Amino acid sequence: MRPPPSAHFRLLTVLTSGAVLMALAVLAACSGGGARASSGGELPAVTAAMDAAVARNEVAGAVTAVVTPDGFAHLGAVGFADREAGRPMASDTLFWIASMTKPITATAVLMLQDEGRLAVDDPVAKYLPELAGMRTADGAGDVITLRHLLTHSSGLAEVTGAPRLKAHTLAELVTLVAPLPLQFVPGTRWQYCQSGINALGRIVEVVSGKSFPDFLAERLFTPLGMRDTCFAPTPEQQARLAKPYRFVGGGLAPASFYPDFDPTRPGRVPAANGGLFSTVTDYARFCRMILAKGSLGGKRYLSEQAVAQMTSVQSGALVTGFTPGNGWGLGWCVVRQPQGVSAALSPDSFGHGGAYGTQVWIDPARQVAYVLMVSRANFPNSDGSDIRRDFQNAALAGLGR
Repeated sequence: MRPPPSAHFRLLTVLTSGAVLMALAVLAACSGGGARASSGGELPAVTAAMDAAVARNEVAGAVTAVVTPDGFAHLGAVGFADREAGRPMASDTLFWIASMTKPITATAVLMLQDEGRLAVDDPVAKYLPELAGMRTADGAGDVITLRHLLTHSSGLAEVTGAPRLKAHTLAELVTLVAPLPLQFVPGTRWQYCQSGINALGRIVEVVSGKSFPDFLAERLFTPLGMRDTCFAPTPEQQARLAKPYRFVGGGLAPASFYPDFDPTRPGRVPAANGGLFSTVTDYARFCRMILAKGSLGGKRYLSEQAVAQMTSVQSGALVTGFTPGNGWGLGWCVVRQPQGVSAALSPDSFGHGGAYGTQVWIDPARQVAYVLMVSRANFPNSDGSDIRRDFQNAALAGLGR
């Protein structure tokens, strides 16, 4: 059962914008702003920051978690999952996490490396022979490795439009990208690449002998207790799904999911690049496992060496996106020099965002992870959005770290 809207949320529905800000200040003060919340409680500074984002129509609602190795330092929900239906955000609201799928795909690859069944420096063609001998339009090329796929430096082209929508499997996506020329020689540039991550999902299938969804469910989601994380939400889960919105004309209007990720469209590819749906509590468990260097609840999922490899810069001197000061690990964005949206993070923090504004950052120096779940379609740059910055700053202030 979902909890009812909290008092601060009910205030938002009836107060004017100016009164909202006054109410937030009062609520934070009454809650002892700056004090660390108990497990499962809320950090008033975070709640106030998210309420303010709702009040200024940046998002319809948000669910946030601040996670330590011991559990939740903060778990809060504000605003609406569906404004038109009056359905509030809750801790079990489901979100399309989009590219926050990518670190999970990388985890699957590193699990197989831990077992000696593949290595990240293996040629991709060892597992996907259809990608052998690929060249740029002018005939240049080099061997593509799994490391190139994981660091977005493979040069693979993207498959978009009608061909992408006609595909039903990861194998079909690989077949579609195979005849396209490379965009650059592998390893010479960084270019965010959906095709490369989907190729990794197909490699997991080839090596494991299981479908990508089955591998993740059996090896990660079920044992880790990520009960709502999936590629194909059930009708019950869809009833808990956060409705997407877009900012237009100074306010929010209902939006749509991308057609290839619409949970109501049958036959969708279980896309390794961004097909997962999840909740804040599920993704927080994944973060705790990574924060604990690969184990949780007495079960090991990854070796410490694999976690270190994933979460440290593997992109060398290549200039990477999406915000200044970053490098790239294996499936994770890594903070080299904190600045801008990452200013509240320690060097060597790592994370990933999603197309509709979701975000995770893990700060090993402070032993904390920040998980933000929203459903907003048209951020100018969601990786540098105000709500991400405000969430991280408020969480850090609330923790007193």
